[in-house]
Amino acid sequence: MAGVQFGEHPYLTTDSDIWSCAYSPDGTAFLVGFRSGDIHVYSTSNWEMLQTLDGHQDETRSVVYSPDGKYVVSGSYDKTVRIWVMESGVCQHIMTGHSDAIQCVAFSPQGHQVASCASDNTIRLWDLATGDCHQILSGHEGSVNCVAYSPHGDQLASGSDDSTVRLWDLTNGECSRIFDGHSDEVWGISFSPQGDQVASSSKDKTIRLWDAESEKCCQILEGHNTGVTSVSYSPKGDQIFSTSFDGTVLVWDAQSGVCRHTLTGHTDTVLCITYSPKSDIIASGSFDRTIRLWDVSVGGSRRHISRGHSHEVENVRCSPNGDLIASSSLDYTIRLWDVESGACLRTLSGHSDAVLCVAFSPQQDRIISGSGIGDTTVRLWDVETGACQHILAGHTDRVRSVAYSPQGDQVASASDDTTVRLWNAMTGEYCETLDGHTDGVNEVAYSPDGSIIATGSKDRTVRLWNAATIVCISILIGHGDYVHDVVFSPRGDQLASSSGDDTVRLWSVATGECCLTLTGHANAVGGVAYSHKGDLLASCSWDKTVTLWDVASGQCRAVIENFQGGVVAVAWAPSSDANFLFTGCQDGSVLKWQVIEAEEQCHVNLCWGATNGSLMVTGASIQDVRGLTSLNKQLLKQRSAVGEPENLFREASKKVITMASVVSQMRQPSGRMVPDSTSIIHLPEEQAQQQDEQQEEWQEMNNGSQRRRRYRRVVRRVRR
Repeated sequence: MAGVQFGEHPYLTTDSDIWSCAYSPDGTAFLVGFRSGDIHVYSTSNWEMLQTLDGHQDETRSVVYSPDGKYVVSGSYDKTVRIWVMESGVCQHIMTGHSDAIQCVAFSPQGHQVASCASDNTIRLWDLATGDCHQILSGHEGSVNCVAYSPHGDQLASGSDDSTVRLWDLTNGECSRIFDGHSDEVWGISFSPQGDQVASSSKDKTIRLWDAESEKCCQILEGHNTGVTSVSYSPKGDQIFSTSFDGTVLVWDAQSGVCRHTLTGHTDTVLCITYSPKSDIIASGSFDRTIRLWDVSVGGSRRHISRGHSHEVENVRCSPNGDLIASSSLDYTIRLWDVESGACLRTLSGHSDAVLCVAFSPQQDRIISGSGIGDTTVRLWDVETGACQHILAGHTDRVRSVAYSPQGDQVASASDDTTVRLWNAMTGEYCETLDGHTDGVNEVAYSPDGSIIATGSKDRTVRLWNAATIVCISILIGHGDYVHDVVFSPRGDQLASSSGDDTVRLWSVATGECCLTLTGHANAVGGVAYSHKGDLLASCSWDKTVTLWDVASGQCRAVIENFQGGVVAVAWAPSSDANFLFTGCQDGSVLKWQVIEAEEQCHVNLCWGATNGSLMVTGASIQDVRGLTSLNKQLLKQRSAVGEPENLFREASKKVITMASVVSQMRQPSGRMVPDSTSIIHLPEEQAQQQDEQQEEWQEMNNGSQRRRRYRRVVRRVRR
């Protein structure tokens, strides 16, 4: 796998043309069959590759799971059908008999039989247990391109190059009906969930809906510009999906035959489509080597479920005009992302170790980066070309942080060698050293006017330096562990610092006094960032949360939870129109969030990203959280928002799943979110008490020395 890329439509980018794809019955895994013959199995939670099923010698034209998810059947242009045991990834049977390329395979609903069709004009039925062929269905006068079982498994539908659709009675192997109407090859076939209708797609650019009993063509669906490669019903049977050589996916109303949505984004033939059994998501695979996900519950909107870096993201920064995001990672690369769409525009490679920090120049024409112990250099990059313009050498240990002066003429780099170095931004020449910290320096930042430089260190202090004289003018003492990040407020009168002591501190730049200490995180706080107006502060933590704080009062406004790993970087877009927040996570994801403020209300929407987070609000009223699926709504009702071990609904009395669309107002009297009379959630008192007890146990588990030891073990592992 080449990587999972961001795009206006999320997609999984691969190294070969995609010929087939399928969800597992429980929706947790995803199969992709390639032109190369390989079959890859991905986790749908993070789109990491779990397995490779290697054996076919030519294109894998079709893949499908057994109904119980224990087996996979695949058909290939190498003329073989293979049965794979998914627990081990072992090929259990190699079925031979077809004399030409396999075009399609299917499991019977009972799971004991497999059907395959081929360019040799035949259909073969195989026994799953033995791998033996026990029946051959002949009758088509051309290549048989597609097969599908009826919901009860007593019939089989097939489509052929002879432009016909045939129904086969599997009790006797006889052809019971022939549907004749297409003017060219039939490429796709599907039974409706009720079994009373058959849909077929053709090279003639149409989809035909047939009555399974009368052989009558009920409707002809026209909308694609070229041949229709596949057709599929939704599980409810109310929608039909079709793919085409024109690169589009069309969503049809099954009853009226009206095209409701045209899903565009693929740049080549779309050959396959599959429906997620756990949500209203369809996945499409294309010759453009991508898998794209679409949310058909909201009109085919794109689901941005994407990752870019193959390892932990260390830093994210937004460009001065808000158009670009730069992220650095342990995978030795820097990636540039389009803010609006999430598309990865460029990958900058050159460092020989983890890239720990990144920053834009004020003019946005350059990027500066710093690297790990195996490199220890600072690099200056051209944003337009991606070329490395200067390599700044001098540090003797990891470069933890880099920053441009507001004027853009100087750059600063902070290192584990206890120093901060200043460099000429145009020539890359060394200028000065800020020397005073007694341990590694984790962060460096310029004040908005460039007159002061702030540094945060493992020696638990924050230092303020006069940028002109290079003299330390103030030492801020108060943190009980490493200082991980420092950032100036937009006005420059306040400084925020984050620490391994699980807190964020707000300092007066003029006096050096600590104004507020923000507590609430259950583990080390990695990064902090002010919103463009300076009224909100975001902090991210190894406890897998991002917290939004009111700067004036120090109150927690919202918590975004359930990231796939610790959140190590956070940045706000410098926009006056909307609050967009970006996060970088241990799982390699970069996520974009929209934060909408109103009086005593808070709305947080996930714009693009990979994490199914949940939103917890304190002292605020949630009116709408976008993205909820109908399944989550139903579960919220059924479970009365009671927590589960998997954390999906844990403490749901205080959270609303960001995947859900809750349009009911919830208020929080006496510290607990309790629904009003119009809410869809009912929380029995006994269950609420049980949740409170579970929360107390969780907090106790994370308190004191145990938590500190766990954090330090994690830090040591990452450093290694």
